[in-house]
Amino acid sequence: MKLVTIDRNGGIELGVKLDAGVLNVTEALKAVPAEGLQGEINIMAVIAQADHYLPLLESYIDRVLGGEGAGRSFLYEESSLRYGPTVTEPGKIICVGLNYRKHAEETNAPIPQYPILFNKFNNTIAAHSDDIPLPIRVTEQVDYEAELVIVIGKQAKYVDKEQALSHVFGYCNANDLSARDLQMRTQQWLLGKSCDKFSPLGPYLVTADEVGNPNELNIKCIVNGEVRQHSNTSDMIFHCDEIVSYISQHMTLYPGDIILTGTPEGVVLGKPVDERVYLKDGDVVTIEIEKLGALTNRMVDEK
Repeated sequence: MKLVTIDRNGGIELGVKLDAGVLNVTEALKAVPAEGLQGEINIMAVIAQADHYLPLLESYIDRVLGGEGAGRSFLYEESSLRYGPTVTEPGKIICVGLNYRKHAEETNAPIPQYPILFNKFNNTIAAHSDDIPLPIRVTEQVDYEAELVIVIGKQAKYVDKEQALSHVFGYCNANDLSARDLQMRTQQWLLGKSCDKFSPLGPYLVTADEVGNPNELNIKCIVNGEVRQHSNTSDMIFHCDEIVSYISQHMTLYPGDIILTGTPEGVVLGKPVDERVYLKDGDVVTIEIEKLGALTNRMVDEK
């Protein structure tokens, strides 16, 4: 299932992406109620109680779009909607650095022996089609990073690699935007990673059963129509099951926590110094991962 959040009338509503369009589930339920889906169902509730909600949502979609047909009035073209972030309130945002072999090589960094972990905060969350403010008062070196996001669905502590992916709800795209000068100012990367809206997520949150093996997905970053990154998640040094297991040895993972799994080669930082052209006002960046759709954002100078 492809879940979306819809930003409408100042609130965030739940939707499902279908071949025929996007069904606004929140709106449909007000007109066509369903047992088990009462109350304010939202994306965080679905993530936390997937075993309860996903079968009910599947049955509900079949009912309102099938025989009754009432749900068709709540089916929208994607272009008519404003999306919210696919995960609206992540408890933790954990990132893995230097996790693609060719990216480590292009930046002349040693291959890590353990996953390099750092964190971001909720102020970095943004949505598909949001404008991303470039903080030009403090940096002129904002870089793009196409990344696969793991969304945790079940509490995980001390899980082994073989069981790790059973704790995953699904996956989505992210752009782990990075102000390189701020990132490298000290040995801690946090400052360059945590500017406002530096983690757009979307457009869809795709359940794990639809994705299959998360380490055999094509991944791209496209800037102003030019492909800058093009790789496959199989190039990860630490695969998704290893990442979830490793993190769970050191902290409890809860439903709604998200893990950004690293970026492939092709970033600005990996180019020779005299060839580095960082993101600027008006640039349009698209992150495209197989089965997960395309996340697009425009960069704008912060006012």
